Amino acid sequence: MKPCCPGNPLDRYTSRREFFYVGLLGGLGMTLPQFLRNQAFGATKDYTQHAPVAQGIIHIFLPGGIAHQESFDPKPLAPSEYRGPFGAIDTKIPGVQFSELMKDTAALADKMTIIRSMSHGEAAHERGTHNMFTGYRPSPALEYPSIGSVIAHELGSRNDLPPYVCVPTVPNEYANSGYLSSAFGPFALGSDPARGDFKVRDLNLPEGVDDQRFARRRSLLETVDQHFRTLESSDALDSMDAFYQHAYQLISSQKAREAFDLSAEPEALKEEYGKGPAGQRMLLARRLIEGGVRFVSLTAGGWDHHDHLKAAIRRELPPVDRAIAALIRDLDRRGMLDQTLVMVTSEFGRTPKINPAGGRDHWPRVFSTMLAGGGMKQGYVHGSSDSLGGEPETDKVGIEDLATTLYHQVGITADKELMSPGARPVEIVDGGHVIDSLLAKKA
Repeated sequence: MKPCCPGNPLDRYTSRREFFYVGLLGGLGMTLPQFLRNQAFGATKDYTQHAPVAQGIIHIFLPGGIAHQESFDPKPLAPSEYRGPFGAIDTKIPGVQFSELMKDTAALADKMTIIRSMSHGEAAHERGTHNMFTGYRPSPALEYPSIGSVIAHELGSRNDLPPYVCVPTVPNEYANSGYLSSAFGPFALGSDPARGDFKVRDLNLPEGVDDQRFARRRSLLETVDQHFRTLESSDALDSMDAFYQHAYQLISSQKAREAFDLSAEPEALKEEYGKGPAGQRMLLARRLIEGGVRFVSLTAGGWDHHDHLKAAIRRELPPVDRAIAALIRDLDRRGMLDQTLVMVTSEFGRTPKINPAGGRDHWPRVFSTMLAGGGMKQGYVHGSSDSLGGEPETDKVGIEDLATTLYHQVGITADKELMSPGARPVEIVDGGHVIDSLLAKKA
């Protein structure tokens, strides 16, 4: 095996035989998208350790590091150089305020849990992002899998759909499968659902190829594959067989096609979410979870505001606020909120004091995370930051605890050991515990 495509963390290795398949399938208009290869390694076993509460997770990641002071944890009583340029508004949780630009989510705060005491020690974007996507601090010795990849590995697929989808693309290298097989990496759409010509790559047959012609080419491919089996014996061949079975399932499954078909949603609902990237990504995420995807990861906006924070936040925050609120309402109306965990995170927060350029710099010591649905308490604020938003004051939450709690909600025991390269057992999460106070009491 030899390294391939160093610029793409998804395409790690290739072989002569894989190149052969690329050429043959080119006649079908197909490439080798990661989901199809990802499903080649039998990701259908259920290793659930206890009954799940949530059937799916939607992870909304705000890249760059959103300022907690300008979102979920305003400091209206702090001096102006700490308070920032915006006021605060009351929410549906008595005594709790959000930024004045978060009117829609403030009106639904009684359905949310807000963690105001998240903390880790990584002030670099890459390292902070690694923490939030894997539940681990970065290590030079091991490449950890993302939470989505672990869920794909442990729970497998449903309804011919990939268990783990990134909207619209894989957002960073830490969203991948790490030491797990690339079988458990994400399927990325390849196109933004906010675009007018949105179409999921590799999902439909190309023009001029009907189902009958597709079946004939499948038969041809199987014949050629059998010929190679007489010449070679390799575990990779079994993997490739499974790979193509999943490829055919995805392309031929009506349920799979419908799950990705955003055009089926009413225009009024699209307007409720907002027609921009944040709204349409979250609407598609709801549709995918409804169809059977277990973990959807999406990004919204850009939040690395070292300068001119006021103008940037005023531009970026309202459409994201609108979309998050619409997603929660939509899930609730459909009776899906109790079984769907919505999580809003960023790699870290921002400095307590506004800098001379009118922005805030990186600050991992304390920041905020929002959770809703999936068995979480409603109308609850966990922990607090100090009066200037600089340090956790009560109930500090680490990344290991957050990840362990997420896994618990989908039925995965976080101290289970998985096998890394070299057959070394590694716990899914090292040292975390379930934060019971975040969880809704069972009836």
